[in-house]
Amino acid sequence: MTTYQLLLSLYVLLVLFFSSSLPALEERSLAGGVVEADLAPISPYPAAQSPLAPYPAAQSPLAPALFVLGDSTVDCGTNNFLATLARADRLPYGRDFDTHNPTGRFSNGRVIVDYLALRMDLPFVPSFLGQSGRIEDMIHGVNFASAAAGILYTSGDDLVRNSLLFQGQHVSFTLQAQQAVDTFQKLTLSLGQDVTSDLISKSIVYISIGSNDFIHYYLQNQSSVQSLYLPWEFNQVLASFLKLELENLYSAGVRRVIVMGLAPIGCAPHYLWQQRSERVGCVEEVNNIVVGFNMVLKFMVYELNQKLPNANFVFCDAFEGSMEILANRSHYGFTTTTEACCGLGRYGGLIMCLVPEMACRNASSHVWWDEFHPTDAVNAILADNIWSGEHVQMCHPMNLQEIITK
Repeated sequence: MTTYQLLLSLYVLLVLFFSSSLPALEERSLAGGVVEADLAPISPYPAAQSPLAPYPAAQSPLAPALFVLGDSTVDCGTNNFLATLARADRLPYGRDFDTHNPTGRFSNGRVIVDYLALRMDLPFVPSFLGQSGRIEDMIHGVNFASAAAGILYTSGDDLVRNSLLFQGQHVSFTLQAQQAVDTFQKLTLSLGQDVTSDLISKSIVYISIGSNDFIHYYLQNQSSVQSLYLPWEFNQVLASFLKLELENLYSAGVRRVIVMGLAPIGCAPHYLWQQRSERVGCVEEVNNIVVGFNMVLKFMVYELNQKLPNANFVFCDAFEGSMEILANRSHYGFTTTTEACCGLGRYGGLIMCLVPEMACRNASSHVWWDEFHPTDAVNAILADNIWSGEHVQMCHPMNLQEIITK
């Protein structure tokens, strides 16, 4: 059994242990008499049914709807309904969210698409598996994203194959795209072809996918993939699959798309822990692969805009935006760029959050929330950049605000 397999099995055991002992842990007093449960109360609702903050859409939102596809960077509760290790349905996830309850977001609070929805005067869009199927629940958008999903169907399968105790599920990116098309068809049946075509063409489709193709597939050398593809070749394979799905969405009427590049995962606490050295800094070997992939995505978006009439596809470089934050951390109020607010092991990079006692008190001073995901504060900054380039121009050929007003 490999070290990675052992870690996955250890994680399952810890999840099972903490799940059985959670009631006792919730009552444990911290230093000074503060009880963690007082800081982030347990929701009276089951995790998969936790209500969203009451942000109804404005009468005239800037875009009619927001549709989201991707992985844990934008999952808002899909995996709450799946048998998987990759879920964020318990505290301390969500402790700083509007409801102070876990919703399935892999953050202490909001994810990027929440901030963008508010910018467009839209409500937080529900997960596909969490909404009722009524037109009223879908008219302003749906979030199809699923943690552990990758561009390739097999990415994230290590959470299934390598765990001796548990099987994991996720909704593949291909299936997410099909769910989106099915949703458009359902809207057509209720609203009519003309109304739906206008709605879909003016809506924003936000895609954040690809990190698991590296974290759980290429960098783990699953199926000996590194002997088959050099990094630049693997990047081309991923881009070709993503391009196909984007063309399918275009054929379904989509015209406005944000394609999010990968963040500097080589700076994530998990890889800082994994390098096992005293040297503090990002793992450049990993980041170089990310930079190469983002370059391929940027060119792919350019090609699609040239090829597809009336397409307004935008590439947003999460690597560039994130590195600007790391370089100017004091400007944004961050005191640490390496330690996860919540986790175990050095840098908090061994295992993700399990119980509230593992989390720091002030997540807004941290860049990283857990071993792979940024804090709400970082998501807010990146959303500002996507919207208007407020801090750095990371979107090309235009930002989201310019798409809407075009």
